[in-house]
Amino acid sequence: MGRNNNNDVTKAFEQALRQPSAGHYLLRLFVTGSTPRSARAIQNIRAICEAKLHGRYELEVIDIYQNPELAKPEHIIAVPTLVKKLPLPVRRIIGDLSSTERVLVGLDIVPNQT
Repeated sequence: MGRNNNNDVTKAFEQALRQPSAGHYLLRLFVTGSTPRSARAIQNIRAICEAKLHGRYELEVIDIYQNPELAKPEHIIAVPTLVKKLPLPVRRIIGDLSSTERVLVGLDIVPNQT
């Protein structure tokens, strides 16, 4: 991702914070390069978002090899990590996101059944 793209995403995020719409999700997925684990996490979250949040989400994929400075403010200690910025509260899900139920509960899309 280039520097301009990051600026555009930052502006979109700031605008979303000023005018949050009910049910709109702002997600950031932190990955490391084009590893199989990273590719699986990207594929999994895109499939979940399209199935459950179609038209109500923004997904930013951040490669921490290319943009390491973006990981520190988010306190990223393991990857892949999905950060749900909006709606509040902020949530983090670590792993390849292969458990759809775990992701849906983590994003507060469905309630925890335990």
